[in-house]
Amino acid sequence: MNNSNGFLLVVSGPSGAGKGTICNALLEKYPEEYALSISVTSRAPRGMEVDGKEYFFKTLEEFEEMIRLDLLLEHARYVNNYYGTPRQWVEEKLQEGVNVILEIDYQGGFQVSRKIPNVLMIFIMPPDLEELKNRLVFRGTESEEQILKRLQKAEEEIKMAEQYDYIIINEDVEKSVEMLHNIVLHEKMKLTGE
Repeated sequence: MNNSNGFLLVVSGPSGAGKGTICNALLEKYPEEYALSISVTSRAPRGMEVDGKEYFFKTLEEFEEMIRLDLLLEHARYVNNYYGTPRQWVEEKLQEGVNVILEIDYQGGFQVSRKIPNVLMIFIMPPDLEELKNRLVFRGTESEEQILKRLQKAEEEIKMAEQYDYIIINEDVEKSVEMLHNIVLHEKMKLTGE
């Protein structure tokens, strides 16, 4: 990676920690410096989804060919559909000097870190599990049983946080956005020696 390239950021954390909110706020505040990776999927488009905007839509056979040819940085299968990160799109953005954000779980994050040496692994943590539960309840989108499952998964995910380069405890979105941006600036300064 030369100094003018962007950084690849893996941003992970449990559901309700605020990673999506932080990433969206970062993109809004620094639109020239960051891009959110567009995933590839084998599922059919829903509603008004546009190929190349929400997802890159592929057939099951096309997706499996991408796996075979190592054209993905990571992939997983959920409910009979594949989802993954396209290597070429990410590499092109990085060469343009854009910092690319992959908002993915720790399993996908570790797949990416094995393929890209200078990936920045950032874990978004809730202040505590009680606050996480409050956020999930406040969303009003899931049953109590689903919330309990998410909390159990969150405990599993939080155990993986120590394997990340940085942990941001998201108590305040604006502060978390600045912390994330400052991490990238710090890492760029380390590379350039400034």
